[in-house]
Amino acid sequence: MAELLQSPLHDRHAALGAKFAEFGGWSMPLEYAAGVVKEHTAVREAVGVFDVSHLGKATVEGPGAAEFVNRSLTNDLRRIGPGQAQYTLCCDDASGGVVDDLIAYLYGDDRVLLVPNAANTAEVVRRLRAEAPDGVAVTDRHRDYAVLAVQGTRSDEVLSALGLPVGHDYMSFAEAPFEGETVVVCRTGYTGERGYELVAPNDVAVPLWDAILAAGEPFGILPCGLGARDTLRTEMGYPLHGQDISLDVTPNEARLGWAVGWTKDAFWGRDVLTAERAEGPKRVLRGLVATGRGIPRPHMTVSLTPDVLLGEVTSGTFSPTLRKGIGLALVPSLVAPDAEVGVDVRGRREIFQLTKPPFLDPSVRES
Repeated sequence: MAELLQSPLHDRHAALGAKFAEFGGWSMPLEYAAGVVKEHTAVREAVGVFDVSHLGKATVEGPGAAEFVNRSLTNDLRRIGPGQAQYTLCCDDASGGVVDDLIAYLYGDDRVLLVPNAANTAEVVRRLRAEAPDGVAVTDRHRDYAVLAVQGTRSDEVLSALGLPVGHDYMSFAEAPFEGETVVVCRTGYTGERGYELVAPNDVAVPLWDAILAAGEPFGILPCGLGARDTLRTEMGYPLHGQDISLDVTPNEARLGWAVGWTKDAFWGRDVLTAERAEGPKRVLRGLVATGRGIPRPHMTVSLTPDVLLGEVTSGTFSPTLRKGIGLALVPSLVAPDAEVGVDVRGRREIFQLTKPPFLDPSVRES
């Protein structure tokens, strides 16, 4: 078994008493002493900081780099300009399944920064390199940079105290100096709250982490682990690759058609996805909300009646905000979108209602 990679902040997390877990080949903090619920609540009500340095980082550079990315990934980069970011998908050309979901940061016609998921970075880079035209270089930079996510209603105050740029539009980014290096301040995140993700060279990761915690102390900042990140993203209905989306799930099935540039001449998977869209997917990703005390977990079966199996839970958790069980499940498209269904929770059939995520209103786009 390969040795797990470590964030440049690993020692800081250990000193804070973090519990670690394997995630995408990395040893990352799952939670700290405060626990998942308090960390989750800090983000919803004040501010939290996550180390998400396990996320991939890859650059596509050279003449026509943006055009190449645009004819490879699903979303349409022509919808945005330099200094803006876009959620997009890397799909398999033959099946239309999702290789990965990622964020593309557009610097200009000749440079795009891609941030894929940790476990899929090598595969995304491999596919792009295999198709890259002469003069376009695809470089895996995942070990060169740390990524810190400052998320929550007080995130602007925290970063302002450090002299970092805030207030720019959702899904945009700006560069700023910090300790002699350049930090990219991105108005992005995975929590549904207003917040920022900072892409920083590894050399300044530790002082940046320390400065964020010090600046955030008056605002009740907490260091947050991947446990809280999961409960926060599930409340938003944000899909997680490897659970809700995968090579076996298409964007149409995952209700991610909004991240596909359907009018583009080319992107990987275009023909099969366009045909599926016209016919309608046979199954779709729906939200689950408990009517009782049941808490869904991945792979629990979902049924319309005790004898009519629909599918299984892809993501499930206890919602600290709603104080009830919520989840996501792939179910047949013909099932009513608000139907009551049963989830097998440890041998007991608990009743849930299908719904359309998010499970609470996001504040991520607030100006």
